Amino acid sequence: MTWIEHNLKDKIDFVIWTGDSARHDNDENIPRNAAQVIGSNEMMVQKMFEVFGKHNGDEDDDDPNNDYTIPIIPSFGNNDILPHNVMAKGPNTWTRTYSQIWRQFVPEAQKHQFEQGGWYNVEVIPNKLAVFSLNTLYFADNNAAVDGCASPSEPGHRQLEWMRIQLQFVRDRGVKAILTGHQPPVRQDAKTLWDETCWQKYTLWLRQYRDVIVSSHYGHFNYDHFLLQDFEDLDDDTKDGRMEYTLSDNVTTSATEHGDLHTMVSSDYWLELRQTWSDLPKPPKSMTWPEDGSEVGVTQEKKKSSAAKKEKRKRAKFLSKIGGTHAERFAASFVSASVVPNLFPTIRVFEYNTTGLESPLAHGKAETPSLAAKGRLNEDDLVARKKDKKHKFKIPDPPSKSAPPGPAYSPQTLSLLRYTQYYANITHINNDFLSSESTSDVSAQGWNEGKHKGKKPHNKDHEPQPKKFHFQVHYDTRDDDVYQLPDLTMPRLVDLARRIGEFKPVDDDEMAQLDGEEIMSGESAMADKKKKKHKKKHGKPGKHTKRNLPWYTFMRRAFVETKPIEEIEEQFGR
Repeated sequence: MTWIEHNLKDKIDFVIWTGDSARHDNDENIPRNAAQVIGSNEMMVQKMFEVFGKHNGDEDDDDPNNDYTIPIIPSFGNNDILPHNVMAKGPNTWTRTYSQIWRQFVPEAQKHQFEQGGWYNVEVIPNKLAVFSLNTLYFADNNAAVDGCASPSEPGHRQLEWMRIQLQFVRDRGVKAILTGHQPPVRQDAKTLWDETCWQKYTLWLRQYRDVIVSSHYGHFNYDHFLLQDFEDLDDDTKDGRMEYTLSDNVTTSATEHGDLHTMVSSDYWLELRQTWSDLPKPPKSMTWPEDGSEVGVTQEKKKSSAAKKEKRKRAKFLSKIGGTHAERFAASFVSASVVPNLFPTIRVFEYNTTGLESPLAHGKAETPSLAAKGRLNEDDLVARKKDKKHKFKIPDPPSKSAPPGPAYSPQTLSLLRYTQYYANITHINNDFLSSESTSDVSAQGWNEGKHKGKKPHNKDHEPQPKKFHFQVHYDTRDDDVYQLPDLTMPRLVDLARRIGEFKPVDDDEMAQLDGEEIMSGESAMADKKKKKHKKKHGKPGKHTKRNLPWYTFMRRAFVETKPIEEIEEQFGR
């Protein structure tokens, strides 16, 4: 937080805090207790206040929401409670406890609602942008105290009804929304985090409110990556407003589904993600999508030729498959790596389009009623008819036919432009090795064995002399020769996912036959292209074809440069 105060504080408009601030319950010999869990979160609140607090002496007045210079939006993590992963229907001890710990963050008008379930929203730019903090514990498949989102009696169902009503309210006001929570909506055979009934409804909400939702942000997974929610995975019953209570039984999940996710996640997760993305539609060669989804790329003289007509049909077929020019078949979720490491510590800073935004009003001083003041839950929406075998629910209205694509799909005010990923190389910062070699900064490759060759630990009586803690830029999505993302709208993300999924294994003989221009490393891709050497490579680790470079770059960054490239090649192919 000290580094943030000195380097980023004045550039930040609001903070999304995705939870899990307490020590994880992994050590059977040192079990956690409630005082430790609460104390860790209180410490984090204090650290936030030290950096972003107003420090004007009115912290004890009647307005707890006026103590910070910017909005802070925390969410429940599965380790912020005891026992971890298990939260019963609210109000409960933990929702009441955090209503006090986070009293300066949760709007006072929503305190009662927060105690009921731990969800709330904040207008971070009054009358323009709201952030929804979701309690994903009620969506989680491994929360033994709840049972999905089909039954109206379940807190997951109530949370989604609240979300539907509030998203409709912000739509009616012309306000946009960012969604945030702890556990991301991972849905695979290799790994599934959410109950299927919750995933189905949530994804339907994403589709219906795609004109409102700017982006979605999660933590928990501890790996730097993103997900695509495919609206074609919605069940017919879901789209018709019906849901079976046992829907979750239809999804195959892994045997480790109920455990915490840490660095030892199965490689099957990444392989399945790559396979899914390899099936994404590919634009025809004559098409410049996503730069220009309407461009066919044929010359004026050939517009009426059979070849031009064929290309036009290919373009139309491709656009139909992805949901039109703006890829409205999909939604995306950004998943950030952790601050307290399993890997290197990281933070992420997003930039968004401020075109057309007037000077923002003071935090918490919206001119219109707060989001909690309207859109109360209607019991008629929550109770299903007992005679029906399937629970019925209200389907949100889709975007108006006259409405333009939302900020997640087309560049406009509030669209995400880029993010800068920062990391702290604690191998270098700890400075805990002796070496006859140069003590210059360790490269981003981290702590794999090769980097420690020729080094040995200090003697036991050695007094540590760590270097000053600091973050450094890992990558920037816009200024990046591999990701090549002018912005973070859906067409760009879908195209990046497709390029990552294009991976095809190459053996040493094939590598030896490729020209140097076709072979790159993660480091050379970021260097001046004029300095690349055009010579043949013979199976050297870390050298990959241009086609495979997006995949390897994605994996290196997922593990925050702590996984040796040899291991990546061994696990996932070359």
